[in-house]
Amino acid sequence: MTNASQPLEGAPLIAPSTVSHPLYESVVEACRSVYDPEIPVNIYELGLIYTIDISDESDIKVIMTLTAPGCPVAGEMPGWIVDAIEPIGGVKSVDVELTFEPPWGMEMMSDEARLELGFM
Repeated sequence: MTNASQPLEGAPLIAPSTVSHPLYESVVEACRSVYDPEIPVNIYELGLIYTIDISDESDIKVIMTLTAPGCPVAGEMPGWIVDAIEPIGGVKSVDVELTFEPPWGMEMMSDEARLELGFM
């Protein structure tokens, strides 16, 4: 049995989200307002958001990926996320970091996204 706080050997180190912070649900909802222009599902349900880290000072860091490294909106999407999160009351700053580790796969989509795309 694996200890949940210890990553599997060789597994990428993605920090857990700060789910207990009072701003967390508002940040998730803001992420749900951003859509991949090629897929009619929001980026949160697609599984593109890996981590939402919120500091005690309400600085927000989002670690995300794209469906493919050559995504045509790779340079724009982080800005869309910043624009969606910044207006939330109490947010001090927003930083979005792109990563491709682990690479995105269809298994990262939520059941809602799979249903929307006809994969269920």
